[in-house]
Amino acid sequence: MSTVYLFGDEAGNFDFSGGPGASRYFILTTVTTGNCQAGDRLQALRRRLAWQGVHLGAVLHATEDPQTVRDAVFRMLALCEMRIDATIISKRSIPEAMRDPQTLYRHVWHEHFARIAPDIAMRGDRLLAVASDLGTRKRRGAFHVAVDEAVRASARCTHRVAFWPNMSEPCLVVADYCTWAIQRKWEREDSRSQVLLLDKIASETEITLR
Repeated sequence: MSTVYLFGDEAGNFDFSGGPGASRYFILTTVTTGNCQAGDRLQALRRRLAWQGVHLGAVLHATEDPQTVRDAVFRMLALCEMRIDATIISKRSIPEAMRDPQTLYRHVWHEHFARIAPDIAMRGDRLLAVASDLGTRKRRGAFHVAVDEAVRASARCTHRVAFWPNMSEPCLVVADYCTWAIQRKWEREDSRSQVLLLDKIASETEITLR
């Protein structure tokens, strides 16, 4: 019996206007690991950077961190054991009926987890799936239910689902960094960070919702 940890994060927004600030894609990325060493090493890196005089904010966050910090984080992640899976959806392809945030979130998690579940945990394993807490208080309940339903529908093993603020769990910050790297590739055709994780990326799949 093995214990498997899955950490999920999203990139892109629920703005379908096509205007400035609206993302082209909605992306769900999960990081699966059996040892959480990436989170432990991330915490150690943060302390080393502080001793080097690199002034960080309250938390590490790929979008906001300076490039020198990003470079150090990606060098560290390249040495860690983990599996990265990403599901990418072009927002232009999403039917009007699925553009409600709760509906879209639910479908993406179901599609993503059904695709990877047979490969990440076997019968007899224990799976802890942790999703990054997001959205307004009104939406959080629906988002939580969506992830729980997706895991229950496809998991073959004993499992638990948790919803934690990104800053509370180092491995969620790892997922944030992996998501950011993949988003940069798809949104801006900038794969400089994504290529550093290529040997960790088990799937990077664009899907169409119907």
